[in-house]
Amino acid sequence: MAKAGKKYLNAVSLVDKAKYYEPLAAIELAKSAAFAKFDESVEVSVKLGVEPEHADQMVRGSVLLPHGTGRVVRVLAFAKGDKAKEALTSGADYVGEEDLIAKVEGGWFEFDSVVATPDMMSKVSKIGKLLGTKGLMPNPKLGTVTNDLAGIIKQLKTGRVEFRTEKKAGNIHAIIGKRSFETAHLLINLKAFIDALIKLKPSASKGVYIRSVSISTTMGPGVKIDTAELLQNLSA
Repeated sequence: MAKAGKKYLNAVSLVDKAKYYEPLAAIELAKSAAFAKFDESVEVSVKLGVEPEHADQMVRGSVLLPHGTGRVVRVLAFAKGDKAKEALTSGADYVGEEDLIAKVEGGWFEFDSVVATPDMMSKVSKIGKLLGTKGLMPNPKLGTVTNDLAGIIKQLKTGRVEFRTEKKAGNIHAIIGKRSFETAHLLINLKAFIDALIKLKPSASKGVYIRSVSISTTMGPGVKIDTAELLQNLSA
């Protein structure tokens, strides 16, 4: 087993593992416990009261964070003709048809999100398994199969986050910003993410839905959030 480094141990010592922190305090603590030299992402982990092995309890969706993620998102668009031109002028990093499908088949994955027009999906389905294993397959339910390429590309570039429950534990993870963000902006993003989860609560889910919430930076320790207080002030 790898031994934890001194910087990480110092960061862990700042956090009371038995305590559930008020949301704003939790974010501030997570930021202060960050020790990497780069601008770490701020990540939220949520334990849901679902049984994800049942299809009717799988939670999957997206949310447009009000203050973005702080990440540079590389968008690949499968489109042709005028829609290919629309994708390019809207900021897509890669646009094409069979040429890009062949590149992906060859192991190329230098992109973060994929969109496609409906008429391209019969061709894109050839690489469905390759994209699917990385969570990149375009999906009409997520708005990534659409003729409104300008709209979806803008969202992906400015702070849209996709999420889905893990099949075994029912956990969901998402990035809500960067350590350099103002604490208040991270709190707004966190609330937007939790609100999106609540709206997607499966009707088959029984009991407590949002069971636990924690926040951390990329390299830092997790900080537990007082879930009751977070939910009570969700719209504040």
